[in-house]
Amino acid sequence: MKQGLQLRLGQHLTMTPQLQQAIKLLQLSTLELQQEIQDVLDSNLMLEVAEDNEDESARSSSEIRQDDVPDNQEASQEQDAMQTENLPEELPVDSNWDDVYDNIQTSSGSSALTDEDRDYEIGDRNTESLQDHLHWQMQMSNFSDRDLLIAETIIDSINEDGFLGSTTDELQAEFPEDMEIEQDEIIAVLHRIQTFDPPGVAARDLRESLILQLRQLNDESWMHKTAQTLLEQHFDLLANRDFAQIMRKMKIDEESLKEIIDIIQALNPRPGSQISSSKPEYIVPDVIVRKVKGKWKVELNPDAAPRLRINAQYANLIKDVKNRADNDYLKNHLQEARWFLKSLTSRNETLLKVATAIVERQRAFLEYGEEAMKALVLHDIAEAVDMHESTISRVTTRKYMHTPRGIFELKYFFSSHVSTSDGGECSATAIRALIKKLIADENPGKPLSDSKIASVLSEQGINVARRTVAKYREAMAIPPSNERKRLA
Repeated sequence: MKQGLQLRLGQHLTMTPQLQQAIKLLQLSTLELQQEIQDVLDSNLMLEVAEDNEDESARSSSEIRQDDVPDNQEASQEQDAMQTENLPEELPVDSNWDDVYDNIQTSSGSSALTDEDRDYEIGDRNTESLQDHLHWQMQMSNFSDRDLLIAETIIDSINEDGFLGSTTDELQAEFPEDMEIEQDEIIAVLHRIQTFDPPGVAARDLRESLILQLRQLNDESWMHKTAQTLLEQHFDLLANRDFAQIMRKMKIDEESLKEIIDIIQALNPRPGSQISSSKPEYIVPDVIVRKVKGKWKVELNPDAAPRLRINAQYANLIKDVKNRADNDYLKNHLQEARWFLKSLTSRNETLLKVATAIVERQRAFLEYGEEAMKALVLHDIAEAVDMHESTISRVTTRKYMHTPRGIFELKYFFSSHVSTSDGGECSATAIRALIKKLIADENPGKPLSDSKIASVLSEQGINVARRTVAKYREAMAIPPSNERKRLA
């Protein structure tokens, strides 16, 4: 093959490091952003956390705040023009970045919590697993060496819900043949472990767990004894909610059966869940929404991240340092610091702009609840704020909004729609809320079937199929009608 040189002209999109950094910050959650800021503070000497006793005028100039949700596009453009006047002069932009606001913003204010309170609230506490809890009780019990080995094997076979995950045959097969461990020995040790805390642990099934919990209550009343009899002799009837058969076989009336079922329902179907080894996860809202004088205010959470600024002392050293290597080092850190602040400002401004557009379209939800939620998709917000859908997706993922109705992920406000009989639209969130309300108000003795719920919604002008109702019901972890049947 003959080799040669060719000259070609073409265009392609190149992402600058600054743009990559901005996109990275945009998709970080609040907790991840806090860690990223801390890493940058540790590596860049030009950045520092602003002190809490700063001049109030300096604080107000660096805060991002949206006082009122704009009633029209003109108000939004007016605000953008005001923000553009404060663009920094020393930050060259080497790419066409339409989704960025260029004013440097130092984020966050001082927290109301003291350092001691914060350490106590979100400190890295040591957590104990269920196995650790059971091993501790085993060591405190008077087991022989042989029984201790059996107990360790049993405890290692208990799953996170507190149930024994292996049969006695499987447990027996784990021991060497020369030990000659009998199943009777395993069952005897198992019964001792079943007296451990939490009540109901090491049971082989739900029925046994509930019986163990009743026994540990040490309640000799007729109601508790009858509840234990019901679990021991008629558990299948109870699982199938065949209340008529239960009353006939146990010779009890409906009122007594209802009290007995209340006792059983107060027990824990997952005893192992009481001992959790997982660390608590905290949600820090990125945006705060509240109603002031009849208008909904949208603002960034000032406690979401520390307030940053350029260290003036180090920045001024650039003019005095004569050594070229040191001078270049300081200049590089200063430019990186400026770009980080710029990217942080872009994230905050974009987040605020998107959150404002969401609140503007979901005012009915804030006023009246889930049933008033409007259908909304990413394209609607992207069109409203003149951004790409991928940008909206990044902004709304793992970002949370604090409202008078609770804390919601921004993704929560987006849902598909179902056409109504009058040609309008109803969001999937509103339909789920209606289904939940219908089920909550149903006759417990005759729960509504999925077909009946679809029929009721159709009468209200919402055309949904039975399978759609079933899908929404299952998504809300609501059991079918035959499992919801209970005594009135």
